[in-house]
Amino acid sequence: MDWQDLNCFLALARKGSMSAAAKELNVDHATVSRRIAALETALGLRLTERLPRQTSLTEQGKVIASVANEMNRIADRIHIQAKSLSTLPAFSLRISASPAVAAQLIAPAIAGFTQRHPDIALSLAGESHHAQLNKGEADIAVRLTRPDDPGLLVRRIGTMHFGLYASRSWLETPPEDWVFIAYERSLEHVTQQNWLESLLEGRRVIFRASDLMAQQQAARSGLGLVTLPCFMGDADSSLVKLAVNSRPPVRDIWLVAYPELRRDPSATVVMEFLAATISNVCPSD
Repeated sequence: MDWQDLNCFLALARKGSMSAAAKELNVDHATVSRRIAALETALGLRLTERLPRQTSLTEQGKVIASVANEMNRIADRIHIQAKSLSTLPAFSLRISASPAVAAQLIAPAIAGFTQRHPDIALSLAGESHHAQLNKGEADIAVRLTRPDDPGLLVRRIGTMHFGLYASRSWLETPPEDWVFIAYERSLEHVTQQNWLESLLEGRRVIFRASDLMAQQQAARSGLGLVTLPCFMGDADSSLVKLAVNSRPPVRDIWLVAYPELRRDPSATVVMEFLAATISNVCPSD
């Protein structure tokens, strides 16, 4: 059975005459007649009653027209779905970064990137742990620790500076009365946490949180002093940076991926976007 034969039959069913069907389909009367005859032969059914001024459907024709209408609706849905799918990004890529880097540095730049590259879809995960590229957890990772795996593409894309911050209410408090906000004990190995611990000198940690942004919110409320990346603390008008004798830590920011990713132009665009976005706020020393 030819779909074009069926399409002509549906036009006849809608319009009620060969001439009207031919006009709708922008073909001649003979073409419609020939295709309907071919459909009747293919199905082994008599579908039409041809009268001098009109052509009506037989009972069998009405049944076939009903089924064909449903097929036509399905074809329309397929066309609409195909059009929708053709507008979806042709390339998607997953990025993993620490929660602060993901939320504060990368996410605000996504809208501009998407406007420039609407064919590339990005997925961003803010994770405290390192995403395992070999297990498919991410395609590109932005890390604060250089990986040891020699099989990875590793590129330094920025330098993160830290400082000690607090709400203005602490400016009049003597340093010996300061209290601090810190990471949970499971994260005591983190560079900035080690530095904060060196500042305590017997003073109290009043609150601990695994999430850096939770620590920031606690500091904004006046709870205590907190170690933050300068891109977070300096941009927060609720906080001020406090002078300390000990030099704050500095951490390099690394872009990590498998070398094969460089062969894909879209992936290269994403990696350059990440490098430019992060180095703009955290330039390498």
